[in-house]
Amino acid sequence: MTPERAFRSIVILTGAGISAESGLGTFRDKDGLWTKYDLSEVATPEGFARNPVLVHDFYNARRRNLLEAQPNAAHAALAELERLWDGDFLLVTQNVDNLHERAGSRRLRHMHGELLKIRCDDCGYVTEWEHDLDLATTCPACGRSARLRPHVVWFGEMPLHMEEIHGALQSCDVFVSIGTSGQVYPAAGFVAEVRRAGRAHTVELNLDPSDGHSLFAERVYGPATEIVPDFVARLFAGA
Repeated sequence: MTPERAFRSIVILTGAGISAESGLGTFRDKDGLWTKYDLSEVATPEGFARNPVLVHDFYNARRRNLLEAQPNAAHAALAELERLWDGDFLLVTQNVDNLHERAGSRRLRHMHGELLKIRCDDCGYVTEWEHDLDLATTCPACGRSARLRPHVVWFGEMPLHMEEIHGALQSCDVFVSIGTSGQVYPAAGFVAEVRRAGRAHTVELNLDPSDGHSLFAERVYGPATEIVPDFVARLFAGA
């Protein structure tokens, strides 16, 4: 049986683990970014208000790191899955990198924003941005400075595209979580939401079991560059 006949709708959630093998740091493992930085200082609106220079320095370094990174085999496999899938497909990522897009993914939503974009808190303008950002940078739309910030969702802020995401979760036949810790909400609650809807097969693909691993019907552990391409191949083989 082909996956198109067995399943018509798939939602995939990705987290930092899918990009780790591309050289981008994860957040919550023993060597993660949050062990090296105080998240209240670099990932909250209050931290930005207190010390915008520190916040800009943190994201400037991450932006430069991203520009040097390349998509890996896991990103490529999901892009190929999207290309071949005949039914409804939505890739939701917690990541602010653009490696999914660079691998070819198009039906994609960044629920935590995008590192290679900036936003003006005065006029709301959002634009692509690959350079360093500082207090002297002026908004291309309104011309003001000091109110530009990375277009990322900080702790205490509302994730993006949630209405569309919840709709897809309610109607999907397959939900796959890849490279996530299961600690950050609302994404950590997606598998429970899918289970309450009562129709989807749930799959966790991760390096290690997440905090919510017991909620998944199918669980596979190992490097993303190995287990994600294998899962996509099995899906189309009808395994």
